[in-house]
Amino acid sequence: MAKLTEKHNYQGTLVCVEGIDGSGKSTQLELLRDWLKLIGQDVIFTEWNSSELISQTTKLAKKKNMLSPRTFSLLHAVDFADRLKQVIAPALKAGFIVLADRYAYTAFARDVARGVDPNWVREVYSFAIKPDLAIYFDIEPKEAMARICANRAPKFYEAGMDLKLSNDPYESYMIFQGRVTKEYKKMVKEFGLVRLDAMDSIHSKQVEIRQMLIDVLKSKGVNIDDTI
Repeated sequence: MAKLTEKHNYQGTLVCVEGIDGSGKSTQLELLRDWLKLIGQDVIFTEWNSSELISQTTKLAKKKNMLSPRTFSLLHAVDFADRLKQVIAPALKAGFIVLADRYAYTAFARDVARGVDPNWVREVYSFAIKPDLAIYFDIEPKEAMARICANRAPKFYEAGMDLKLSNDPYESYMIFQGRVTKEYKKMVKEFGLVRLDAMDSIHSKQVEIRQMLIDVLKSKGVNIDDTI
């Protein structure tokens, strides 16, 4: 786990957002990306389970509901490793700001919530680079589910239906995402994630995130327009 606990030596800056679906993290990252581009910063965006190498395999396996917790974990680890090698590391070497919608911490939360050994999962991701800024959007599962259900029903794996926690997808969601949230809260201390209250307004959260990033960039000697 040395790489995830020690600062990297790349010129660029790695920012990741974490939290359960419905926490608003993706919206905030998109706003941050638009602002950075507006002020002339070089930005690369990457998201969980998006590697061309493995994403189709994962989608097919999900569709057939044939993933065991450990297989699920390994597929996502392959996806992450490919994106780290092909996208994240090269961009950091080139001095870009890399914005990651979910990072290794997602695996640490979801996989452990599925019963996978936490030490095993951390060893699988031991190659991961420590982010310069990792933000956790804290929200109660009940509120997250209310936001999600305004547009759609909970998805099979999102609700933890593969674990047979309940025949009711909504009850299963509450149980599973409660476990995920518990793991995230442990990581705030373990990995120094910055906790944000996901119930705050979109504007107030965005202002806070921008200021945190400005502080990080200035500490790295990056000249940035600090007008928020």
